[in-house]
Amino acid sequence: MSQSVENPFDAVKVDDFLQELATIQQSGSKRIAILGSRHVPITHQRLIELMSYALVLGGNRVITSGAAGTNSAAIRGAMKADPNLLTVILPQSLDRQPRESREQLEEVTNLVESSQNDTLPLADASAMCNAEIISRCQQLICFAFHDSKTLLQTCQDAEDQRKIVTLFYFD
Repeated sequence: MSQSVENPFDAVKVDDFLQELATIQQSGSKRIAILGSRHVPITHQRLIELMSYALVLGGNRVITSGAAGTNSAAIRGAMKADPNLLTVILPQSLDRQPRESREQLEEVTNLVESSQNDTLPLADASAMCNAEIISRCQQLICFAFHDSKTLLQTCQDAEDQRKIVTLFYFD
């Protein structure tokens, strides 16, 4: 009497693994989203800026939002390497951004405003913006705190869409 041995890997996990492996092995440029908290120490911002700079120098497109902290650092790095490989998607119109952010954002060539979200609370507009960013990327790099609900949900949404997600925690 033979017993069947159940495969420990279900088909979905194998498909996810194979897709992730193919993305990692892909040569050439990728569309990489960099998102994260606004509340980031300067030393961490510098590291994010260097990472964004290196990714763009490697030919990758960086997609981010326009907030201070993580996103601002990603913008600075990408702008130094090649402004044409940076896309910034705002949760609301440029006019709704803080003055210090607007100065930086006015230099961005590929800027997408979401003025239709101007009447929404920023948290809701940010969640919608993050969803748009995830739809455009192949990989997400996220910097968050363990209680960053919107960012952690964005990471989960990206994983659900079979994107490669790298999540760094500040705490």
